[in-house]
Amino acid sequence: MTIATTDNQSSSAHSIMRGLLAFGSAELANRIVRILVVIVIARQLVPELVGVAALTLSLFELIRVIANIGVGQKIIAASDQALESVCNAAYRIFWCWCMLVAAIQLIAAGALFIFFDQGLAAQMLAVLCGVYFFMPGGLVQCFRLMRSKKLPTVARIGATQTIADHLLTGFLVFFWPNPWAIVLPKLLTAPLWLILMRRAESWSFDPGSAPAPYRDMLNFGAAILVTDILLALRNNLDKLIISAFLGVSALGSYYFAFNAGIGIVGALATAFGTVIYPHLCNPDGHRRSKDMMQYIIAAALLIFGMLTAAQFFLAPIYVPLIFGAQWVHAIPLIQILSLAGIPLAMGAIASAYLRAIDRASLDAWCGLCVCILALVAMGIGAQSGLIEAATGWVLGTTMAVGTYTLILAIKSQLNLKEKAHV
Repeated sequence: MTIATTDNQSSSAHSIMRGLLAFGSAELANRIVRILVVIVIARQLVPELVGVAALTLSLFELIRVIANIGVGQKIIAASDQALESVCNAAYRIFWCWCMLVAAIQLIAAGALFIFFDQGLAAQMLAVLCGVYFFMPGGLVQCFRLMRSKKLPTVARIGATQTIADHLLTGFLVFFWPNPWAIVLPKLLTAPLWLILMRRAESWSFDPGSAPAPYRDMLNFGAAILVTDILLALRNNLDKLIISAFLGVSALGSYYFAFNAGIGIVGALATAFGTVIYPHLCNPDGHRRSKDMMQYIIAAALLIFGMLTAAQFFLAPIYVPLIFGAQWVHAIPLIQILSLAGIPLAMGAIASAYLRAIDRASLDAWCGLCVCILALVAMGIGAQSGLIEAATGWVLGTTMAVGTYTLILAIKSQLNLKEKAHV
C-alpha cells in the first residue's frame, strides 16, 4: 500500500512538472516568435494602421473572455460514471454560449461602425466572429485531455496554433501591409486548433445520451466566468489607473516593465493552476490529498521563488542587454513587480483548490477581493509616483492572496483531520 501510494505521488509529481514545462516552453516559443513578428509589423505598417488592428484585437480579446464559461472544468472533475453525461451537457452549453458571444461581438462591431465611425475596425471585428464557430467543436476534447492529465498535448496544440498565427501574420504583413493581415490569422488558424484537438481526443457528441443537469453546470461555470472577468479587469484596469494619474509616458514604462517581468511569471502562474487542477480533482483519499497539496505548495515556492529571485537580481543585466539602454530606467519597476510572483502562484493554487472542491463561487469572491485591493492600493500609490503605484499593486495583491490563502490552508487542514477520524 505504501509503495503504491509513493508511486502515485511520484507519477503525479512528474505529471505536474511535465505539464508546467510544456506550458512554459510553449509560452517561451510564443514570445520569441511574437517579438520577430512585431519587428516585421513595425517595419511594414505605419502607426495609424497598427492602431486600427490593435483596436480590433483588443475588443476581440476582451469579448473572448466572456466565451470562457467554466463548465469545461466540470468535465475534468467528473467521475467516470458521470463523464459522458457531463460531456454531452457541456457540448450543448458550449455551442449556445459561443453563439451568444458571437452575437455580442456583432453588436459591438455595429456600435463601432454607427457611433464611433470605425468602419474598418467594425468589419474586422465582425469577421472575427467566425472564430466562435470553431471553438465548440473542440472544447470538450480539450477538457477531456486535461482530465486525462495530457497537459503537454494541450500546451502543444495551443502553441502550434499561436505560432502559426504569428508566422502567418508576419508573412501577410510582409507581402500585404494592411490591418487585415494582423487580424485575419486569428480566424484562419482556428480550424487548425479544432483539427488538432479532435485528432488528439476522439470523443464525439451522442444525441441519444442524457445530459447532466444544466443548472449545476451553469452555476459552476458562471462563477468561473466571473473570476476570469475579474482577472481580465485586474490585468487591464491597472494600465488605465497609471494613465489617468501619471500620464502616457509613465504608462509606457509600466507596460514595458510588466510585460518584461511579472507578465511572464503571471502567465506561468496561470499555467501552474491549469496543470495542478486535474490532480486536485477526485484524489484517492484524504492522505493523498494532503500529500498532493504539500507537494504542490512546495513546488510552487521553489519554482516561483527562483523565478522571482532571478528577475529581481538579474534585471540590471538582462534589461540593457536584451531591450537596450533606453529601458534602464524601468529596472526598479521590474524588480518591484517581480515580488508578486509567489503571491500570484499561491493565488493560482487556491483558485484550483476551490474549483476542485466545487466552491467556484467562493473563488469568485476571492478574485473580487484581490481585484479591489490591488487596484485601490495602486490608485493610492499613484498619488505619489510610478514606483509607489507598482508597490501598491504588489502589496494589495500580496495582502489579499496571503489572507485568503492562509484561511483556506487552515480550513483544509481541519477538514483533513476530521476525515482522518471518520
